[in-house]
Amino acid sequence: MQSPIQLIVGLGNPGPQYAATRHNAGFWFIEELARQCGATLRAETKFHGLVGNASLQGQSCLLLQPTTFMNHSGLAVSHVANYYKIKPEAILVAHDELDLLCGDIKLKLGGGHAGHNGLRDIAQALKSQNFARLRLGIGHPGHKDKVLNYVLGQASSSERDKIEAAIDKSLAVLPKVLSGAWEQAVQELHS
Repeated sequence: MQSPIQLIVGLGNPGPQYAATRHNAGFWFIEELARQCGATLRAETKFHGLVGNASLQGQSCLLLQPTTFMNHSGLAVSHVANYYKIKPEAILVAHDELDLLCGDIKLKLGGGHAGHNGLRDIAQALKSQNFARLRLGIGHPGHKDKVLNYVLGQASSSERDKIEAAIDKSLAVLPKVLSGAWEQAVQELHS
């Protein structure tokens, strides 16, 4: 049994110029979760992010959307985790994933950052890689030299539809994730 999740973080870059970019898939996840739960994300300067409380089928958790840039996401995550005494094992980070086809999703416990600067910064700030991840596939441009422009590029409407469908599918298993029924959630999501 995995630790129940107490904090869900969505990764992205702040500002209207980044709102529709592929790199902001984690933000889209948090925003949809907040909408479905009727949660309000409020700016909290001490936490360097937008913070809210969500309740899903009797399970409650904190939501965080860092207002730092992606490469400095660890600042917000560590401030919230330290303040509320939340262990890395009780944190779920939703982020864009180049290594999955657009619209594919995977839950993962711990592991490396696979070149994702947001995950790298969070692992450094928490001094641990033992946080859970919700990997939202955005596809790969085909060559590493094209990655930066790709992730910071706007998702097409069909890509956005696929990612939003993946977010909805993820939200359906989230109560299991929150309660610590990790294996059940993974089985349901990946089947």
